[in-house]
Amino acid sequence: MPVLELLTSSGLGSLLGMRHALEPDHLAAVTTLITADRHVDRRGRAAFLGMCWGLGHTSALVVAGAVLVALRAEMPASAANVFELGVALMLVALGLRAIYSASRQGPTGPVHVHHHGRVVHIHPGVPAHIHIGTWTLARRPLLVGAVHGLAGSGALTALVLATLPSTASRLAYMVLFGVGSTAGMAAMSGLLGWPLARIGSHRRVARAVSFAVGCLSTAIGLLYGSRALGF
Repeated sequence: MPVLELLTSSGLGSLLGMRHALEPDHLAAVTTLITADRHVDRRGRAAFLGMCWGLGHTSALVVAGAVLVALRAEMPASAANVFELGVALMLVALGLRAIYSASRQGPTGPVHVHHHGRVVHIHPGVPAHIHIGTWTLARRPLLVGAVHGLAGSGALTALVLATLPSTASRLAYMVLFGVGSTAGMAAMSGLLGWPLARIGSHRRVARAVSFAVGCLSTAIGLLYGSRALGF
């Protein structure tokens, strides 16, 4: 493919990916994850959670999109609606979980101890990460991002099939779109984490924020669910 075509598609994909990360359902999901994380006061922790969301989102988006591009097919409308409904249910579940945590947890929250080989971890709350070699990744943001990626793969594939002439440019666009969304979400999560870390020491305020974020996520989930069901 021409170099200019590659550069154009890659640059546009990255910019649109960053914008894509700022959509309401994405922000609602990641905000509930940040407020639920007891280590958000650590430097870069919120950005790390956003990056994990982006990695899950990009992986699912690129894999599903590449299959559709290879088949030169668009995702069936019924499958797209199922994925959209999955996003809605996930947002509702995250919201209800945040509301429950805000109403039931005490000043410090529960503590969970587990180990990986000889390494012992002590986490406030349930375990929320996985190990891939020497990498430690947040499990829940990866899964949440993957669900969002599947829901968005159909629309993105339809776009690249209609506008880009070659398979290489289509794949490059999707990869850079995913990279842009990862960078955008990591940056936005880092910005969100800064004020949340400051209020974290004020337990009543933190619980109120968690409750408010949970209500917002639930409301957005119900809205997206009604749209997916055609109401």
